[in-house]
Amino acid sequence: MILKPTRLLIAMTAMAAAPVVFAQNVATVNGKPIPAAKVDQVVKQVVAQGRATDTPQLRELIKKDLIGREVLIQEADKQGVGARADVKAAIDNARQSIIINAMLADYVKKNPVKDAEIKAEYDKAKAQAPEKEYHARHILVEKEDEAKAIIAKLKGGAKFEELAKQGKDGTAQNGGDLGWADPRGFVPEFSKAMTSLQKGAITDTPVKTQFGYHVIKLEDVRPVQVPPLDQVKQQVAESLQQKKLAEFRESLMKKAKIQ
Repeated sequence: MILKPTRLLIAMTAMAAAPVVFAQNVATVNGKPIPAAKVDQVVKQVVAQGRATDTPQLRELIKKDLIGREVLIQEADKQGVGARADVKAAIDNARQSIIINAMLADYVKKNPVKDAEIKAEYDKAKAQAPEKEYHARHILVEKEDEAKAIIAKLKGGAKFEELAKQGKDGTAQNGGDLGWADPRGFVPEFSKAMTSLQKGAITDTPVKTQFGYHVIKLEDVRPVQVPPLDQVKQQVAESLQQKKLAEFRESLMKKAKIQ
């Protein structure tokens, strides 16, 4: 069969265009194309997150993952999974989260935390920092008689860390260790009793708080060392950023008509 010049030109044009069309897709699954642009998009996201670098191996992994996802979504569509009420609700929640996060990201870009704000927040926190921090242990029990019995055993030479296993809170298995802390972080009754102790001393009587009865041992006291700004600048910036986002949300809540 001999093609006429016009038909031959059309055929040659189609053949030349075919590789270009094919190059636009990395694969097809049951006739559904997976665009190369989709692979590029995922690669860009992965690289931006610092999880990997753009390599042929990464692209092949992403391609296989996209193919696998397409196979699964096609099967899910056949089974009508997407029409289920619970799935629709989950999709709607995910949609809301994606859109809200994108909007908040835009807000952060338009309202960045400034160095002057970071410095002011750091200075404020530094001025409010306590002079000392305390390292204490405690044993928390429900009844006063239990606490008194523990104090008697301690006076008799029992080890605090062993008796702490009788405690009713999360520190029990760690010898009642509360670590280094700002005394203002404890309830007033506990803080007052702890800060009145000498290093190595134990409370003579149980300390009653809303949580129960405590036996407290003061391990050590040290001056508070406030880290320099350059060491905590990122944490301060993130805290201020979250504060700005919270204020933005509150301003929208106030403007909204909520019944």
